[in-house]
Amino acid sequence: MSQAAESPVSLRGRDLLSAADLSMPEVELVFSRATALKEEFQATRRHVEQVLAGRSLAMLFQKPSLRTRVTFEAGMTQLGGHAVHLATSDVGVGTRESVADVARNLDRWVDGIMVRTFAHAIAEEIAATAHIPVINALTDLEHPCQALADVFTLRERFGAVDGLVLAFVGDGNNVYHSLALLGARMGLEVRLAHPPGFGPDAALVARARALAPDPERIVIDQDPRAVVRGADVVYTDAWTSMGQEAEAERRRTVFAPYRVDEALLSVAGPTTLVMHCLPAHRGDEITSDVLDGPRSLVLEQAENRLHVQKGFLAESLGGR
Repeated sequence: MSQAAESPVSLRGRDLLSAADLSMPEVELVFSRATALKEEFQATRRHVEQVLAGRSLAMLFQKPSLRTRVTFEAGMTQLGGHAVHLATSDVGVGTRESVADVARNLDRWVDGIMVRTFAHAIAEEIAATAHIPVINALTDLEHPCQALADVFTLRERFGAVDGLVLAFVGDGNNVYHSLALLGARMGLEVRLAHPPGFGPDAALVARARALAPDPERIVIDQDPRAVVRGADVVYTDAWTSMGQEAEAERRRTVFAPYRVDEALLSVAGPTTLVMHCLPAHRGDEITSDVLDGPRSLVLEQAENRLHVQKGFLAESLGGR
């Protein structure tokens, strides 16, 4: 039995709807399991212990994805389980069938549900109705799987994350929300530079400040140069999220001063690293020379989605 399995901390049967759902010991449990799985996978591209053998995961997609679909589907397969991809055209959540009816049916067929949707309330209703683990793989409010992969990536690079400064430049969006919540719990200083009118959800900021050892570690400003100065990491994301396409041109104008390029990085510092959750709009929120440059952690983040999600799946769905 692995060291993680012997831990008194257990995530068996647990949902993951918010980056704030996991305590510090629970995050450490996921990271420990992810580290072991990553080491084994990189050495052999296989896992000897098929901890999800016979387990199935329904994946509900209302938003398209490369990283989310591949990492969850491949992760389930690599651990001996099976994933069922369900697109909007297959299910019609809330249109063809009610959210609750979809949840009740899936609850009787599969061992877990992964949800990638618009309204956060859909993920919450599925979790409230089903008796099996429900994982938020992105809503308009949060993206906890991305935040877990990002903090895991930072710990790999820096050894520890307590005291690191992460500067998020752009929209106060779902990715920022989850980074603020998880970063606060893990001791990071999480800063945000956003244009007027594009700030984060006030309730989530208040929750992040309540989780932080010092509420002043959650910093919100509108000056990107001030926010990135001295940061260990500069993080950015697309200026226009799925569902906001009608605003794309206006956002491109408003967000132009928030582009992450070499000029902004020169203000941050000579050793500052760069993160982006992808997909990237090259030349908009980030330039290609920065995205592909030596300071970029982008591909490490993308890879670690696989390992961290497998860590959570193994602990939540796996047998004992």
